[in-house]
Amino acid sequence: MIGIAEAAVPDPGVTGVEVTPDPTETLPTPTPTPTDATTTPAPDTSVAPTETAPAEPVPTVTVTQEPPSPEPAPTETVVVEVPWTHEPAAATSTIPLGAVITALLVLVVASTALVLALRRNRGARPTGVIAAAALEPAASTSEIGILDDAHAVAIPAEAPTDTVETVRFLMLLGEAMIDSSAPVVQVTRTLERVAAINGAPDVEVIALPTALLVSVPGRTTTQTAASSAGWRQLRLHQVQDVLDVAADAESGRVGPAEGAERIESVVAAPPLYDGPTRVLGYVAVSAGLAMILGGGLVDVLVAAVLGAAIACLQVATVRLPAAYQALVVLSCAFVVSGAVFLLSRTGIDVGMLASLVAPLVTFLPGALLTTAAIDLATRQMIAGSARLAAGVMQLVLLALGIVGAAALVGVPASEVGSATFQPLGWAGPWIGVLVYGTGVVFHNCARRPALPWILLVLVVAYAGQVVGGLFFGGVFSAFIGALLMTPVAMFAATRPTGPPALVGFLPGFWLLVPGALGLVGVTSILGDGAQALSTVVTAGTTMVAISLGVLAGIALGTAVGRRAGLAVERF
Repeated sequence: MIGIAEAAVPDPGVTGVEVTPDPTETLPTPTPTPTDATTTPAPDTSVAPTETAPAEPVPTVTVTQEPPSPEPAPTETVVVEVPWTHEPAAATSTIPLGAVITALLVLVVASTALVLALRRNRGARPTGVIAAAALEPAASTSEIGILDDAHAVAIPAEAPTDTVETVRFLMLLGEAMIDSSAPVVQVTRTLERVAAINGAPDVEVIALPTALLVSVPGRTTTQTAASSAGWRQLRLHQVQDVLDVAADAESGRVGPAEGAERIESVVAAPPLYDGPTRVLGYVAVSAGLAMILGGGLVDVLVAAVLGAAIACLQVATVRLPAAYQALVVLSCAFVVSGAVFLLSRTGIDVGMLASLVAPLVTFLPGALLTTAAIDLATRQMIAGSARLAAGVMQLVLLALGIVGAAALVGVPASEVGSATFQPLGWAGPWIGVLVYGTGVVFHNCARRPALPWILLVLVVAYAGQVVGGLFFGGVFSAFIGALLMTPVAMFAATRPTGPPALVGFLPGFWLLVPGALGLVGVTSILGDGAQALSTVVTAGTTMVAISLGVLAGIALGTAVGRRAGLAVERF
């Protein structure tokens, strides 16, 4: 048996044995049984050694205790996608290349001209007592009084002691500054410095958007006065004159009696231009804003016609009591939106945003909301909250008129925000900025020498907005525009024909149009729009961005002005 088994074992290196089959007999193939050791199938002992092998080859089964060496698994490339990763703003921007190139050229030319002007004025520092007083306190005035208190005004030995006249002058000046839409912190610091230069360094001032309280302690008695404010809105030439009086009073060039007379004459001054000129100015404002908002030719024409109607209505209701002004706002919004919705129902290709919002620009609380954000940023919570509430109420009145007209005509109010993107080409908004600025000067009665400076501020603001929108997106573009326009407005205030800085950048507030965004959001809420909340949040963040840009621009402009020896005093 042993000899037979050894003879049947094949060579270990051979996997099978090929044997010539016998045609006469076929043996079955045994089933191998694996064991713990290396085994081979045992042959049948009944078969004689002389018999032939089976027809089929007998495989050799090898089973070992050692595991075979593992084969390397195939390498798979796993891509981990972060859900919040997206393309940079510049890669997804839809701003036309021509607009970007124009914006960069505007910023380069403006900065070059500013640098050359500063170098020309570097060696010519003001001299004398009046110039020294203008450099110190006026620099803090241009900072809106929030950056430092190191520029306290020294009280001259010959300072007057008539506190009654001083209090009266402070009240008139404070009321006029509040009516000029100046931030509350600027009003407070200006009155404190004027009081100090007139012998009342311990004055207490409480300024609110609708009220003013001034208290001047004396040797035996305390003079206190309070009055209402904010119930009238001054035109741009009046704002300029009020700030001129404030600058002269801060530097000691005008006393309380003369200053009070000048303020009274400024407040009572008639409009600088006649009615038809102001109406044409408002037509230009509406048409220019329609271009800026991306309207087409039809939108611009509709906005101009409706703007003329709104301007005439304003002139007719100028003497209407303030209690009924809310009805004027509601009626204007209803008339304008009803006309636009009817035109859209007739099949005319009219955009809902440009042709509707542009004629209502005079009612948009863009400057009010931005000033509210500045007050809140400078920790004037009561003033900021009051102005914010007033701005929201204005938006609600406009939205109610739009929603009512939409329900009457049968157009969804949520379609107000729909607009095509720059159908007039990339140059349309730039032309709109120039038309808009010219209209602002004549409708709001700014002086004609201020026209080129206001246009310069607006062009720089829009260029900054375009560049900021390219690199940072929509909301942050408002910060860049406000940051760049504020130093330009402050520099323009130092020129002989330049307007005060507040006059220079008030039109910039209207240009950045946070009020238009808020109007679209509130209207969408009342009309059950799906994107209403997002639009309202965008409007709020835009206002905050503008206010922070203004504050940063004030710091930048003040630092540059001091380094160049310029008295940036009228802000």
